[in-house]
Amino acid sequence: MCSHYEAPTPAQVAAEFGVKPYDQGKLDLWPTYFGPFIRRPENAEAQDEPGPTLECMTGSFGLIPGWAKDTKIARRTFNCRSETAAEKPSFRNAWKRCQRCILPASAFYEPDWRTGKAVPTRIFRADGQTMGIAALWDWWRSPAGEIIHSYSILTINAGNHELMRNFHKPNDEKRMVVVLPKRLYTDWLDAPASEAMDFMRQFPADRLATS
Repeated sequence: MCSHYEAPTPAQVAAEFGVKPYDQGKLDLWPTYFGPFIRRPENAEAQDEPGPTLECMTGSFGLIPGWAKDTKIARRTFNCRSETAAEKPSFRNAWKRCQRCILPASAFYEPDWRTGKAVPTRIFRADGQTMGIAALWDWWRSPAGEIIHSYSILTINAGNHELMRNFHKPNDEKRMVVVLPKRLYTDWLDAPASEAMDFMRQFPADRLATS
């Protein structure tokens, strides 16, 4: 499970995705911290004038479904198993409504247990480019009426992945985040729910690096 990742700077995200600059505090993100996510603007089709094709929002790392009583659920919903996203109560509405987004990331971290101890390992694109990680987003209204956006990283099995199979405890299932090829960014955001699983693919091991 990915519980720690690095966000690029707002200037880097704006240049990469053609979105407006935004305010961002911490770049080192853990569950319940607020980070950026890229989505299609809501109600874009109803606009009289053409608007931006993408927008950057900030939200809680850990999805907060509309029915949640408070934001504490975000501590458990920062990752979403893609295989069960359409069924799990926390994620099924976002999946059904195609509330998909892309997380800009410079790197993510996983524990390497091959020495018998957890060694935090930084994982990033070998070419140094910004990662676009597949995710779901949702919004929640607080008792005071505040709207809070949130997101969850989608994951897939990595048991046969040359690099990612080395992480997590020996007896735990090997999982990895879904790093999207750049050519598929818009397809991921626009595909109907029935085609979303087609994007749940392993990013090639030789295109990732560690430190």
